[in-house]
Amino acid sequence: MKRLIRALLRAPILALGFVLALPLALPAAAQDWPMRHAVKIVVPFGPGSTPDFIARLMADHFQKTFGQAFVIENKAGAGGNRGTDAVAKAEPDGYTIGVSIGGPLGINALLFGNLPYDPAKDFAYVSLLVTQPSALAVNTVLEVNTVAELIALLKKNPGKYNYASIGNGSLSQLAMEAIRLASGTEITHIPYQSSPAAVTALIQNDAQMACLPAISITPLVGTKPVKILAVSTAKRTPFLPDVPTLKEQGIDVEAEAWNGLIAPAGTPEPIVAKLRAAVADALSQPGVREKLAAQLMEPIPGDAAQFRARIDADLARWAPVIREAKIQVN
Repeated sequence: MKRLIRALLRAPILALGFVLALPLALPAAAQDWPMRHAVKIVVPFGPGSTPDFIARLMADHFQKTFGQAFVIENKAGAGGNRGTDAVAKAEPDGYTIGVSIGGPLGINALLFGNLPYDPAKDFAYVSLLVTQPSALAVNTVLEVNTVAELIALLKKNPGKYNYASIGNGSLSQLAMEAIRLASGTEITHIPYQSSPAAVTALIQNDAQMACLPAISITPLVGTKPVKILAVSTAKRTPFLPDVPTLKEQGIDVEAEAWNGLIAPAGTPEPIVAKLRAAVADALSQPGVREKLAAQLMEPIPGDAAQFRARIDADLARWAPVIREAKIQVN
């Protein structure tokens, strides 16, 4: 009986000791990270996609920096929601992180009826990574050389012409719908499953125009019946310095693709800080910057506040477009 009483009296003390030890254990685990085992980088799109390319660049640099393997897991589906959700629901121990884009991290909340995660609460926003310009291109059959000439043609022929996108709710659709709304024109949307498919439609004149990642269009200029009229960035891109922006040509539309590194909410701040510093170091390396430039990508390392501000800016920009254009995904 006395042993039982002593055990009962000691139990609260042991529990209290365990609770008090937790804050000490967490920093120790963070300090040892990532030496326990490999770190998984989830990419919510397939191999060869822009996020996949960026993730592999980061993985190579992280492995050199930390002396531990960083492995890529492609988990595509639902416009990037599936893989992004996998990060949200992973253990917040630093051993699962992800590279995602503006859609699943913000815009998709406006497009999908019910996301399986909350972008505002379920992630630690580690760092912004890169941006990539989009370009408004036309088939030369239209015989237009400026955005003003294109708008004039569209107004004379409402509903006659098509534009290609890389899917319902994609940035390429949002950009074209924003152009349509800003110019008061009528254009028919034809969604495709990928940039190559949309570009093929543009070449074959199945669609007469598109606003697509510039890297998918620039190789065609001068050799195929495709002409770039504008870039959809806030200012001219150094990769196409002679191409004016949409704003310069009277259409107040911005559409810039970007991506960032995320972790599950609750990931210890020391681990997040290590990753953020490693990203900044990676994006400062001449070799990494050279590979990014070859894909028309600009590095934009940024902290959690800058990351959140970019998401909020996207939501403010695209909510009225989605509403007025009645864009739905499901």
